[in-house]
Amino acid sequence: MTQSNFLFLGDSLIADFDWQTRMGNFNILNYGMPGETAQGLRNRLPAIAEEVHAPELILVMIGTNNLIIEDYSFLEPLRQINIQLTSRYPTAEVITNSLLPCQLPWLNMETLQRMNTAIETMTRQTGSCYLDMFSKFNPDSDFFQSDGIHLQPKAYDLWSKSILEFVAFLIED
Repeated sequence: MTQSNFLFLGDSLIADFDWQTRMGNFNILNYGMPGETAQGLRNRLPAIAEEVHAPELILVMIGTNNLIIEDYSFLEPLRQINIQLTSRYPTAEVITNSLLPCQLPWLNMETLQRMNTAIETMTRQTGSCYLDMFSKFNPDSDFFQSDGIHLQPKAYDLWSKSILEFVAFLIED
């Protein structure tokens, strides 16, 4: 049986985890890049498309580094990323992950929730799917490392389990 190609796109939150070990039923193509912004990922898409020809599933997790540099204009590049992915890979399921409740002193949870609502709306407009991990991550939990951004192993366990459940739902539907 051939494994489905599952393309992961994003920043260090994607790059820093061994998704293949946790999701052995898929061939994981990890194109996470530490420090990546939405604009940077949008600019990298043509090169990624030259290397990745037929993913069945795509997960996009981007925007955290934009928040770190206080750039709140990343929703338009994220929309462009989704449009490019759904156009380039019309049979793939594109899943856009919510922002996580990272702990930045200048950013409150209400602002993050509003941004996630805008991301969810954008996914509906572009024909992609939205995975809400914001509501599953308690910002006061020990899911985050001391920097308030990067994740502890137990957070990755919850995230990868949630992705697998979401994908099972998509495949069943």
